[in-house]
Amino acid sequence: MPLKFSQIWTAPNEITLLRLIFIPFVIMNVMGGDYRWAITLFLLAGASDALDGSLARLLKQKTVLGQYLDPIADKLLLSSCFLVLSFEHKIAWKFTVLVLSRDICIVAISGALYATNALRDFRPSLYGKLNTAAQVLTIPIVMAREIYTQSWLVEAKAIALWTTFALTLVSGVHYILVTGQRLRDAQARGPSAAS
Repeated sequence: MPLKFSQIWTAPNEITLLRLIFIPFVIMNVMGGDYRWAITLFLLAGASDALDGSLARLLKQKTVLGQYLDPIADKLLLSSCFLVLSFEHKIAWKFTVLVLSRDICIVAISGALYATNALRDFRPSLYGKLNTAAQVLTIPIVMAREIYTQSWLVEAKAIALWTTFALTLVSGVHYILVTGQRLRDAQARGPSAAS
């Protein structure tokens, strides 16, 4: 399906774009120390993510633009939250550096392959989906730890962060291995197989 400008006006894609509006407000509330608002806005953004996917299936409005826009919106929200929470000393920098490094590498590799027509298939793997899910769970747990004092939240925060750390490593290595294999397969089948 070719990419058309009109695809931006579908309801799911508009909701995805709306999700981007949440990002500065989440950041402002974290920096202002208002974690109740920050976590509320983050959860609303998460709900919009579920809504746009459901609408795309229900209304049969899956588009090429949406396939790219949805993960970009997710990554911008998650990366922004990891960054600001590290600046506020709520997440150790080693977690944020690893998360951002993986995402930057994947975007750079995907962009280069797409631009050169070497490969066009960038579907997320199971490990990538698990990694995103871990990040989505980690952010509200970290924020909740700033609101509530229950001891179990300290353990939950540590488990969530180290789970994210492990899945970030695994999914990054898996992406490189799978992309390499897809490139070799595409080259073996000829130039037309990559598109």
